[in-house]
Amino acid sequence: MTTQQLLEKWQNLDSEEQQQVLAFIDAIYQTKRPSKSSSPLGKKLREIRQEIIKSGIPLLSPEEIQQEKAERRGGYVN
Repeated sequence: MTTQQLLEKWQNLDSEEQQQVLAFIDAIYQTKRPSKSSSPLGKKLREIRQEIIKSGIPLLSPEEIQQEKAERRGGYVN
């Protein structure tokens, strides 16, 4: 498969599907290249992220993360 073919397929995905693809790629990358300088907390957070990905729950986009933070802070946005 060429880069152009991948790009065409990517462009036909909606943003949620693109996030799932990125999460999948991140999961593969982390499996093949575990960080040696990882703290126990970082390792635990990556494990939790993998559980969420496996469950099929879509990860939040950066914009959705900002919105959720604002909602949890009573509407405050920094």
